[in-house]
Amino acid sequence: MSANTGVIPEPIARQPWGMLVPLFLLVLFGAAVLYSAAGGRMDPFASSHLIRFCVFLVMAAIIASLPRGFVRFMTYPAYVVVLVLLLGVEIIGNVRGGSQRWLDLGFMVLQPSEIMKPVIVVTLAQFYASLPLGMITGWRALIIPGTLIALPVSFVLLQPDLGTSVAIAFGGAVVMLLAGLPLKWFVSGGLAAMAVAPIVFFFGLQDYQQRRVLTMFNPEADALGAGYHINQSKIAIGSGGIFGKGFNNGSQSHLQYLPEPQTDFVFSTMAEEWGLVGGLFVLAVFTIILSWGLRVARESRDRFASLLAAGMVATIFFYVAVNLMMVMGMAPVVGIPLPFMSHGGSSMLTNMICIGALMMVNRWNREAPRYGLSG
Repeated sequence: MSANTGVIPEPIARQPWGMLVPLFLLVLFGAAVLYSAAGGRMDPFASSHLIRFCVFLVMAAIIASLPRGFVRFMTYPAYVVVLVLLLGVEIIGNVRGGSQRWLDLGFMVLQPSEIMKPVIVVTLAQFYASLPLGMITGWRALIIPGTLIALPVSFVLLQPDLGTSVAIAFGGAVVMLLAGLPLKWFVSGGLAAMAVAPIVFFFGLQDYQQRRVLTMFNPEADALGAGYHINQSKIAIGSGGIFGKGFNNGSQSHLQYLPEPQTDFVFSTMAEEWGLVGGLFVLAVFTIILSWGLRVARESRDRFASLLAAGMVATIFFYVAVNLMMVMGMAPVVGIPLPFMSHGGSSMLTNMICIGALMMVNRWNREAPRYGLSG
């Protein structure tokens, strides 16, 4: 329901400010942390972080205005385009740090695997919305979506990018679960994954990826090697205490002990300077955003919108959960940035697509008739 009283224009009043205001505060807080990570300078991290957010906020607003019919019509073509881009990465992609993940389009450097995260969600939402409910336990409900997930995951694993491939699979699996597939299929899949995990570990992972997994269990065993990232992150978080060392006073990041203080370990950079209080603020904002997204999914009046919204929430949640577990040594270091705080255009693009999609479904819910169910 709109809160418009005649003073605030209707297009502004009807926006989900209960989510947007906390999001803006989180982005500004992230810019402050990035300012400190750069040694008290806006460049090169904080300024580009804010510019990217403003640009992608416009993109999110455009997404939020899209009609349902257009989104459903463009879903499969979008999936094919991103899949072709992933193939292009394997052929002509840029190599950085031993990984081939980027396409240089001239006006920007694009990481197609990031875009596939929200695209796989909307693709499976469209598939299950078009599938008769009586066929949800049939082979088509499993084999076709499984193939839609396996194709991009296979390309991403070749880059190699284990974290992003798991993120794509996670978003797809959540949509499949919420679509109503039998739970026993997921239990069987989990058991099968556990059975083949040793084979994948020894024969499917690169040496550095194996070291990252093993380091998670005992980072102190190689404190100056594979365990260096996690140990320095724990030191930064622990040294912050309750109130932190103060803004721009973090020694771990300023003395360059903490690796990647502006991307993967931005939460550690924040925790050292802002302490437990800062960490609770970050968690509170993510809780607000994710809770709002789940409410949007619950209030959706059709299957497509509900699955789409829930899948976008799952995508953002994966970023947050994996990054926080990673910086605290509870997950391998897989290069998953913290949404809306880490410096990086690709992750900001992905998460703002998710925000735009949630705002779009929220608009659909607001404009939907108050009776019956739509198809």
